[in-house]
Amino acid sequence: MSSTGEELYKQREQRFNDIVALRRPDRVPIVPHVIHYFATKVKGISNRDAGYDHKLHYDAIKEATIRFGWDFTPTNGMFAADGYEALGTTQLRWPGGDLADDASFQFVEGEYMKADEYDEFLADPNGFTLTRIFPRIAGNLEGLGQVPFPPLYWLANTYYLMNVGGPLLAAPPVRKALESLLAMSDAVAGYFAADAANAQEMAALGYPRTWGAPIIPAFDMVSDMFRSLRGSTLDMYRHPEQLLKTIDLVQQGQIALAMMVMQVTGNPRVFIPMHRGAGGFMSDEQFETFYWPSFKGLVMAIIEAGGVPSPLFEGDYTPRLKYLAEFPAGKVAGHFDKVDRKVFKEVLGDKMCFWGNVPVSILCTGTPRQVKDDVKELVDLFGDTGALMLDSGLGVPDEARPENMLALREAADEFGVF
Repeated sequence: MSSTGEELYKQREQRFNDIVALRRPDRVPIVPHVIHYFATKVKGISNRDAGYDHKLHYDAIKEATIRFGWDFTPTNGMFAADGYEALGTTQLRWPGGDLADDASFQFVEGEYMKADEYDEFLADPNGFTLTRIFPRIAGNLEGLGQVPFPPLYWLANTYYLMNVGGPLLAAPPVRKALESLLAMSDAVAGYFAADAANAQEMAALGYPRTWGAPIIPAFDMVSDMFRSLRGSTLDMYRHPEQLLKTIDLVQQGQIALAMMVMQVTGNPRVFIPMHRGAGGFMSDEQFETFYWPSFKGLVMAIIEAGGVPSPLFEGDYTPRLKYLAEFPAGKVAGHFDKVDRKVFKEVLGDKMCFWGNVPVSILCTGTPRQVKDDVKELVDLFGDTGALMLDSGLGVPDEARPENMLALREAADEFGVF
């Protein structure tokens, strides 16, 4: 790093840490949580090219970070389209796959684990994932479900590993699946090489990366990835005990993954995307039974390991603020999509910083004046503590108007200097 870049980096990190810890900073920063296609759209790059040409995409993110005056460089929320292609994934659709070049990528929700398969999953989660879920989410992995794999402990000796495992791996459907996984690995290696180069370059210029890796809460993991919203909702009534056992099992894995990514990335900020916990998805009683215990456990584990949990509270979290008050003060970087700001201040003003919440609708369809008015409202509300970081409700919107993103910077400079 140059001395200027190093000093800027330290200042920005310290400002973020001070705000999370509820210490009044010198000014309000702009910290975009995540970015997808905005930077490449501004440059006229197609969404398809953004997914396949990783250096091109990261160069665009660098330019956008500098042009729009962000204090942190946002973490790229897209992944390697060539990796999707290698897997033949059916769980995701992407531009350049079966979508138009300028479409946005899409997650295809489904019941990738059936209601009558809970016991099978709980008995052997690794084997079930390998032979049931993998073939259901990726066409090129179908062969893993066509061969009768034995329990892996059968192969815990050289004789069986060679003479049972060898022929299994040589079966054409399995070989195709293994080759697809290796091709996916090569694609992801290229993506992460571009990612690492960007992180290093931006750090030298004085820009920290917003977060290191995402960790999905246990209930969301079961609902998003295994059972679907429909399935998990029915399971709260029809299969509550099996659902809770599965949440407990997944919780162990998610906490272990959080510990690993903090160590691997060196970034203490752990992004926690919240999909099913907002008001309207379930009653308070269901939230207290199925969602809150595991989510709270994940957040506390990250705190105890020295990390900074950064939940993205998607949807309206006003009804859930009373639960968030249970977290220790000054330890959670809460990013809000929709919430009653005044109620937040009353309930959590001395517990948690306020991050985000500039409406996506204003940034995409409003005027620079509307952006500035909204920022002024935020600063007026939180200016006494300064525990505020600016961003939209959901990171940088793909369709944000460039003039509105510039107005966000101007408003921070006009109203947010203490």
